[in-house]
Amino acid sequence: MAHALGKPAHVFGRDREWRALADFAADLRPEATLGIVSGRRRQGKTYLLRSLAAATGGFFFEAAEATEAESLRMFGAALARHAGSAADFSFPDWENALRYFADLAGPDPVPLIIDEFSYLVKASPALPSLLRREIDGRGPSQGGGSRARVLLCGSAMSVMGGLLAGNAPLRGRAGLEMVIKPFGYRDAARFWGVSDPGLAVRLHAIVGGTPAYRRQFVRDDAPAGPDDFDSWVVRSVLNPDRPLLREARYLLAEETDIRDPALYHSVLAAIAARNETWGGIANYIGRRASDIAHPLNVLEDAGLVVKETDVFRAGRTRYRITEPLVTFYETVMRPRWADLELGLGAEVWADSGPAFGSQVAGPHFEALCREFARAQGRRVFGVPVGEVASGTVTDPGNKAQIEIDVAVFGPARPGEPRPLISLGEAKWGKVMGLRHVERLRRARALLTVKGYDTTATTLACYSGAGFDPALAAAAADGDVLLLGADRLYA
Repeated sequence: MAHALGKPAHVFGRDREWRALADFAADLRPEATLGIVSGRRRQGKTYLLRSLAAATGGFFFEAAEATEAESLRMFGAALARHAGSAADFSFPDWENALRYFADLAGPDPVPLIIDEFSYLVKASPALPSLLRREIDGRGPSQGGGSRARVLLCGSAMSVMGGLLAGNAPLRGRAGLEMVIKPFGYRDAARFWGVSDPGLAVRLHAIVGGTPAYRRQFVRDDAPAGPDDFDSWVVRSVLNPDRPLLREARYLLAEETDIRDPALYHSVLAAIAARNETWGGIANYIGRRASDIAHPLNVLEDAGLVVKETDVFRAGRTRYRITEPLVTFYETVMRPRWADLELGLGAEVWADSGPAFGSQVAGPHFEALCREFARAQGRRVFGVPVGEVASGTVTDPGNKAQIEIDVAVFGPARPGEPRPLISLGEAKWGKVMGLRHVERLRRARALLTVKGYDTTATTLACYSGAGFDPALAAAAADGDVLLLGADRLYA
């Protein structure tokens, strides 16, 4: 039945997510089932779940920030509309409301969806416990035989993640736990209607794969081509009359655990400026290392920052901003905010070329290359891929550090050296030459001494600007793999 539920034509992408939701909604087991759907705002969660409700005849309720009494009234009104009642339903408490809610499921499975569930929990902290009791009472052991497929959705990542964590009331009850993420870089290019690889990288470095940034935020104004990119940035991103200008600020303001926005912006600015280690961040913002522990944890929980381990240096981690628009804001917008509010976006953008290349597009291209190697590694290198990461190889002989942007490992095997499939360097704005390959060769030799299996390690150069003739000749001899931006999107 799940596979017979075709995805509506108006839903772009999300094939895997739709299949999972359809399977969940069509589960024939005679017991109430819970699913959790989360993700940052603007990713299309509501759009996807409304489409599911429409396709299945399910119930959909979108909560709002309100008191418990008002939320109950709105919930009762939504239930009445779904039931075809001329009068709104009135419930004295959530216990009675949830009982009627779960009774909506008949002999056939039906999705019962509550969107922005975190708003309800904020006003009624006991709601998860009441819902757990209602679900538990409708299992086969209780003689309930309900086919209610309850889906809770929300954008407050810390709240939604906490629903199933530790000793939370709903822990162990969920049969679906889905995080709706931004489109991958290839889907994002198709969504924006961009076919030029260089333009696609630059565009993704600003707006990422968030669907709403094209539809609502710029009203489908996409760059007409590479030559239109600068004009598009000025008219759509750095324009005080367009919501993208302030969106990065709102992303932080929406997180309930953030009490001191200035501190959090400073932490993000440090990471955007390539101060990615704990000590580097603390030094950049002028705080003790212990002072940034809480902000980093909150930003991680919110999904705005991710901590990545250096694969070649044990115990060393780096922080990376996951939302491209935040990096762009901290690098280009925030330092010139007063000018942008005055409508001087063209002047700001004209002055931001070097910073955009080195702090925004460059690091973003590196991340895309890792994503490419992770998704396409088996096809590119001809062997299974275990892990893709970045790291730093210490070169004591030359008293230097060799940065590896794309390290591709094979699956680990107990008792055997870790196979290193590829070592790669990525450059967005520089034509790559033999010096880049020599650095990779040196790193490979050093890693061989450290015990890695480098017998079949491919040296890979990823470039957004191309390769010089000498490097192209070396690649022709089979010694090096050259991957331009066009290969990432091929």
